[in-house]
Amino acid sequence: QVQLVESGGGLVQPGGSLRLSCTASGRFSSINVMGWYRQAPGKQRELVATVARNGNTNYADSVKGRFTISRDNAKNTVYLQMNSLKPEATAVYYCNLEIRAVGADYWGQGTQVTVSS
Repeated sequence: QVQLVESGGGLVQPGGSLRLSCTASGRFSSINVMGWYRQAPGKQRELVATVARNGNTNYADSVKGRFTISRDNAKNTVYLQMNSLKPEATAVYYCNLEIRAVGADYWGQGTQVTVSS
């Protein structure tokens, strides 16, 4: 059973920073993509950023230049450094582990990020 555990959410003022972490446990292929998605109230879940095992990254246009995704393969952990946060970043952030070769998709329980003064 694959489990993803997120941490690092919270309340931050506009312009502030937060760092999210997510650690995966269980048995799964090392050839995977880890990423972060978010869902704001009344909206659909959307991609924030993904990072492949080889370090290739993909970002939503709305976060480019402000958010940085990274991973530690030895720890099966993915990070999301969020800088210059805006109120519209308020959402529940979900960690994702995708193993495309077998069509497997795993999600964390979500962590709340609130950007407000």
